[in-house]
Amino acid sequence: MARTSERDYGTAFRRKTEKELPAVWTAYGKLVRLFREKAGLTQQALAEAIGYSVETVASVEQGRRPAKATFTQAVERVLKAGGALAVLQEDVDRAKFPLFFQDFAALEAEAVSRFSYDPTLIPGLLQTAEYVQALLEAHYPPLDDETIEQRVAARLTRQALLTDQKPPVVFVFVIEESAIRRVVRSPAVMHGQLQHLLTCAALRNVELQIMPMERGAHSGLNGAMVLLESSDHKQYVYVEAQDVVTVRSDRHEVSEFSMRHGMLRTQALNPEESTCLIERIAGEL
Repeated sequence: MARTSERDYGTAFRRKTEKELPAVWTAYGKLVRLFREKAGLTQQALAEAIGYSVETVASVEQGRRPAKATFTQAVERVLKAGGALAVLQEDVDRAKFPLFFQDFAALEAEAVSRFSYDPTLIPGLLQTAEYVQALLEAHYPPLDDETIEQRVAARLTRQALLTDQKPPVVFVFVIEESAIRRVVRSPAVMHGQLQHLLTCAALRNVELQIMPMERGAHSGLNGAMVLLESSDHKQYVYVEAQDVVTVRSDRHEVSEFSMRHGMLRTQALNPEESTCLIERIAGEL
């Protein structure tokens, strides 16, 4: 059984219970209540002032629902919180991710490069909302609607890494052809997903390569991988399967994964060939 480790990048860990409320949501909610009561407002009065329902205000104060950025901006303005709530927004957003992913998300947000190989699905950073929704609805045991909504929002927010970082993060995606051929939910959803791949591939800081099925056996068939390099040039490898995650920072282990990924890049189609293949498959849908 995998051991849980908060910051030990040499061990594997598995998600805790999905019902456990993130501590940052609870802390954020207590601050909202403190500022609201100092301002002499009821939950109803605050809800009317910021344009949200009283149920939303109550849920946020109780830590049952994460505050969206627009909620935080409105509450900051009305309650004159002086940035105390805004400074927590990034942590509130990150807590929407499954617990097993949150530490890696923090590393990813600070990375200067991210190289990955994905054998079965379009990687999360390149997924459309409809594709994400379909994957989460297929999760088993089933997720409740609120959790699905939160995770869709979190994944789409995370995609800002592709365009919002300065300087831009360097991304290299190697994706199996079978992943772009798998029709998730419907041909229409998959067509939109493939068009989105083409849009992402056109970004200057993104290189996308497809591993053709005709390649046969190669070293990536053992599973997906993500290689990160931080701003201080530390390197990490992230491996996930069935919500069980391993993050490694040992330089010898990371070196082996780097060589493996480098070989995969030489075996995959080049970016131009990959674009042509994606366009052809999209045209078949």
